[in-house]
Amino acid sequence: MTVQYSAESRHRLLQVARESLENFLENEKRTEFTTETPELLEKRAVFVTLRKLDSGNLRGCIGQTEARYPLIEAVAKTAISSAVNDSRFPPVTLDELPDLLIEINVLSPMTPMNPEDVEVGKHGLLINKGSYGGLFLPEVAVSQDWDRLTFLDELCRKANLPKGSWRDAEAKLQAFESEAWEEN
Repeated sequence: MTVQYSAESRHRLLQVARESLENFLENEKRTEFTTETPELLEKRAVFVTLRKLDSGNLRGCIGQTEARYPLIEAVAKTAISSAVNDSRFPPVTLDELPDLLIEINVLSPMTPMNPEDVEVGKHGLLINKGSYGGLFLPEVAVSQDWDRLTFLDELCRKANLPKGSWRDAEAKLQAFESEAWEEN
């Protein structure tokens, strides 16, 4: 992925995510953000991850795999979804917000991928088979110290598919790259 967002754009998007969350958790209102910055107006697919500051434990992570909204709007919407729509966790409360770290991933377009071409640390993966699907961002395999085959098998497990389902002809494997940054 060749796009490198400027420090200003990265900072602005982290501000947008936090302000969007604060306003929604306090008033149940979505904030409209405006910008003149061209790279923030491009339609992009994003994920927003929320982690506990003290432990680093996941508190919410949601995103889109297709670019439907301008980046600034996608970040604002997705931050809220990560806080209140991740079914693995209870909704984030306003009191919790100061103790959460926000991470943003901007995704490249999805491309079909052969399992043997997957590069751990470079590629994020999406698998679909029938009504089942699962996705891992590129940094997941690195943080878990997985090799390529473990990455593919864990992706199947996340999608509620049997181990090795990535080998099935009906399974659709797609890869993407992402640019990620977080609050410091």
